[in-house]
Amino acid sequence: MHHVQVKYKKLRETATVPEYQTEHAAGMDLYSANTKDITIAPRCIEMIPLGFSMALPDHFEAQVRPRSGLASKFGVTLPNSPGTIDADYRGEVCIPLINHGSETFEVEPNMRIAQMIISPVVQATFEAVED
Repeated sequence: MHHVQVKYKKLRETATVPEYQTEHAAGMDLYSANTKDITIAPRCIEMIPLGFSMALPDHFEAQVRPRSGLASKFGVTLPNSPGTIDADYRGEVCIPLINHGSETFEVEPNMRIAQMIISPVVQATFEAVED
């Protein structure tokens, strides 16, 4: 197992630091940092604040993925899955959620809304060839 240090800064008192739920978990749970419910109407997208910023090490990315329970039970998922957070991004981490369900969905304060995986990045160059 590889270990990577990610520096973070809480931007809101309501922020929850991402954490692994089990020893062998690939993804860390991400929690909303809203203070009031955020309503997502059917077929609509809302940006959900997480309340922190982070500094990934060079040559790493954070992949943000949906929680399977929200998707299978309510039709709530990410419109860009997986989403990528680059190593040079320093703004507040926010998660776009889309409601594919037929009922409104309430994102409650401190709700688990997604998961994040930290992965190494390899950059490629392209070489033109004849064949």
